[in-house]
Amino acid sequence: MSVVAPPDLVRRVAEGLADVRRRIAAAGRAVGDVEVLAVTKGFGPEAMAAACANGLVDVGENYAQEAVAKTAQLGPGIVRVHFIGRLQSNKVRLLAPVVALWQTVDRPSLVDALARHAAGARVLVQVNVSDEPRKGGCRDAEVGSLVDAARARGLVVEGLMTVGRTGAPADARPGFARLRSLCDRMGLPVCSMGMTDDLDVAVSEGATMVRVGSALFGMRPPTAPSELA
Repeated sequence: MSVVAPPDLVRRVAEGLADVRRRIAAAGRAVGDVEVLAVTKGFGPEAMAAACANGLVDVGENYAQEAVAKTAQLGPGIVRVHFIGRLQSNKVRLLAPVVALWQTVDRPSLVDALARHAAGARVLVQVNVSDEPRKGGCRDAEVGSLVDAARARGLVVEGLMTVGRTGAPADARPGFARLRSLCDRMGLPVCSMGMTDDLDVAVSEGATMVRVGSALFGMRPPTAPSELA
């Protein structure tokens, strides 16, 4: 590993991870049943190294250029990158060498781009269960056809993903229940939902993966507009 995490950051992640696991248990689930995805977007490669030092080799990134640059600094094969941001079709080629799981597939054009540039890619279909226009994701009624289209193009659909409704954590509960129901109905094992603020609700509704950043690393530093690519 070419990047070494400062010891205080490693300790901070360890403490944050212990707290997340306590929250998972308090929500009524076995800790081993819920994967913790360390969201390293906006942090330097040292955050990835600190996550790895605590056994979290799966990390979440939102921006194409940032993800590629940080994994290059860290070295090959150190982390498994999940792309969790709004994905532009023209960024798939750039990201294909570094992304292990594409969590935000929400339209046929992305399926086509992935089939061309990342054959056999592992994907989650993103669903907008809150019906908020600013959030990505397809509608419930479109999930089946998108899953079928992805499989027909050779992609491996492992599950579904959503972002909870903006507001109090409890406001996200109905949407999380909808996503869990869709996963069950389609026989999909991965249900990625819940972040630092609402993971307790997501876990109680059946999440198999939660995406946490500030709970592990603290407040995210401001990101320059030029980096949001």
